Amino acid sequence: MRRPEPLEIFQPTSIREAGALVKEKGPGGRFLAGGTDLVIAVKEKSFSPKYVVDLKRIPGLSGIREEADGGLKIGSLTTLREVEISPIILKRFPFLAQSAAEVGSVQIRNRATIGGNMANATPSADVAPALLALEARARIAGLNGERVVELEQFFRGPGQTVMAPEEILTEIIIPPANPSLVGEYIKFSPREMMDLAYIGVAVAFVFNASQKLCEKVRIALGAVSPTPMRARGAESLLEGQVLTEELAEKAGAEAARECKPISDVRSSADYRRDMVRVNTKRALLNAAAQRPGKWTERRDRRY
Repeated sequence: MRRPEPLEIFQPTSIREAGALVKEKGPGGRFLAGGTDLVIAVKEKSFSPKYVVDLKRIPGLSGIREEADGGLKIGSLTTLREVEISPIILKRFPFLAQSAAEVGSVQIRNRATIGGNMANATPSADVAPALLALEARARIAGLNGERVVELEQFFRGPGQTVMAPEEILTEIIIPPANPSLVGEYIKFSPREMMDLAYIGVAVAFVFNASQKLCEKVRIALGAVSPTPMRARGAESLLEGQVLTEELAEKAGAEAARECKPISDVRSSADYRRDMVRVNTKRALLNAAAQRPGKWTERRDRRY
């Protein structure tokens, strides 16, 4: 662990002030939300920012709000622990809470924020596939005003987003969902929570339990391409179909064909593809089963 170099720290009280600071100071700065990734980068990866702009004094950037139309808004500084235990999210989108619960330890989740998790644009980010499956959008603010982009278009590559240097991700917007929506997130990693995902699979679909019919199917993958991705071919196989174990197997195989993993020190590309196949099938069947229980119990279910 290296000793950090001296740097300037600013604590603006508005988004405009934060953007103006970055524009004035120029390249080499970083925004600070929870700091769980930034501190590691500074201490262990030889990253030396010239300055840091702490966002925590800007009001209105945290909290989970349910809208009148049934949509949900999550402030960018909302911690992953808050997402994990939120009564609203646990009731409506338990697999999103499940994905947040997979990140690190409780201590990390009490610091790490959902906005930082997205803005870092790590391909293996646990929360990203669940948000993609929910067709979430990102609200971005800067000196030139606000804009909203589909979260799928927000990511450009590892560590890269559509945001300009002075722009800030202010909130995640989840559109209204059908009451019959079911979902599941599965993280595959030998060390489970305390390690990065080798692969992550999130599924969400409107499910007619009596007929076992799938509608509006969304399947999203993490850690198997330069950005979190949708598996649209696999979605098409399931759309309007009766869910069976055989069909779930076919959808898993198609998702494995669609993804573009790399081989690295943690896993080979072929192994990641096979885990996408297995866990896409498992996630679909887990979601359809709708059995009560803690997310850890659902994760360990085998089909």
